[in-house]
Amino acid sequence: MSEPMISLESLTSTKSFDQLLATAKSGGCASSSCGSSAKPDDMDSAIWEKIKDHPCFSEEAHHYFARMHVAVAPACNIQCNYCNRKYDCANESRPGVVSEKLTPEQALRKVMAVANEVPQLSVLGIAGPGDACYDWTKTKATFEQVAREIPDIKLCISTNGLALPDHVAELADMNVDHVTITINMVDPEVGAKIYPWIFYDHRRYTGIEATQILHKRQMLGLEMLTARGILTKINSVMIPGINDEHLIEVNKWVKERGAFLHNVMPLISDPAHGAYYGLTGQRGPNAMELKALQDRLEGGAKLMRHCRQCRADAVGLLVSDRGQEFTLDQIPGEVTYDASKREAYREVVARERGDHVAAKSAATGMVKAAGSGKSLLVAVATKGGGRVNEHFGHSKEFQIYEASPTGISFVGHRKVEQYCLGGWGEDATLDGVIAALEGIDIVLCAKIGDCPKDQLTGAGIRATDAYGYDYIETAISALYTAEFGVEPLAATT
Repeated sequence: MSEPMISLESLTSTKSFDQLLATAKSGGCASSSCGSSAKPDDMDSAIWEKIKDHPCFSEEAHHYFARMHVAVAPACNIQCNYCNRKYDCANESRPGVVSEKLTPEQALRKVMAVANEVPQLSVLGIAGPGDACYDWTKTKATFEQVAREIPDIKLCISTNGLALPDHVAELADMNVDHVTITINMVDPEVGAKIYPWIFYDHRRYTGIEATQILHKRQMLGLEMLTARGILTKINSVMIPGINDEHLIEVNKWVKERGAFLHNVMPLISDPAHGAYYGLTGQRGPNAMELKALQDRLEGGAKLMRHCRQCRADAVGLLVSDRGQEFTLDQIPGEVTYDASKREAYREVVARERGDHVAAKSAATGMVKAAGSGKSLLVAVATKGGGRVNEHFGHSKEFQIYEASPTGISFVGHRKVEQYCLGGWGEDATLDGVIAALEGIDIVLCAKIGDCPKDQLTGAGIRATDAYGYDYIETAISALYTAEFGVEPLAATT
């Protein structure tokens, strides 16, 4: 395995674990108090406690905290035209993809091993590779075992919703307070174009009859979760020409039934995956089409824009999947969990988050005060921590922010192939990166060479490393205010 992630090196500075622990014990604040300074003013304190360390339910938390999925639930009760769970590629981020399926006992061993090496870990999720509620016996056994060994870890499931109503009471009893439901339609006529069949109540249904049942069960499950106070995130796959316009109606329905977040994701459609849509030429949306739909949904159910469409065996921060480092053959047969690294990490992160929130507030105020009436789309190379801390050539994705009269908002991400490998960069790869940055005004990174910088300029995209290691929002406010003639903020350290 690679060097354990036991510090905030990717966030601010290099620290050994002893230094990290010393920092955590140095006084001044504890995670329970200092971290609360990051709570949005308009959010209920009870809700904040549930989401503040959950990287999927909180955009702010995803800079600092990691999730882990264990592939213990391979059986599924519906067929989606965009899904083929048989295909696996170690470099691919796609729901349902896994390198190995686990028993609940193997999952427990793996979770403890990851928790020892990845102190950012805060959430354990079961997202298949089938359906967590349909393969319920394995899901329940896994959660029960992990909760006994690591009681502070958040438990989370992802489901298509067909079997969800049967297990809401048990989810509540196990303190599972985050559930993701994939809802792609509220009109069975639209659903029939997405789902060939479902398996419900011991028989297979097809066509409109199938999607009528699925729709009713999804709405019932969502309403039951809301009544129990369990937070729900709705995933919807944007399929151009099938449900893209219809997702506006989906957003209304789920908001009315208490959904906490709505995550609109692009269809992944590649013939190599073997799914029906890929084989029949159904295209996915491009980045600007996805953003346009998400922008239209503003004002409805609160949107999630930082999703990475994770594998069912993902491990680590959302910006960096380390799942291939933790396959069973790399994990000791006997694992003893040590909580000290995770505890120390949380203490240090609590302080960093408070500082970041203050910097973000000041930066947003500066952009609003500029009064320019104009917008900038900014792509940021980052390894996490809310800072501009990744070299341009090392990036595998760019986080996208929009600065406008309303402030600074995270609006999505663009995946790219890493341009620089071993000090060399391929022109063809750089061309692909530039194509992925369509519509971007400025790129922020920790370092960039003259060659890629010049080629970006030629494509109408500016790039700068002048704000390396600053907070993202502080750097963007400096760019924005300089662009439109206002005194910029000082750089943070």
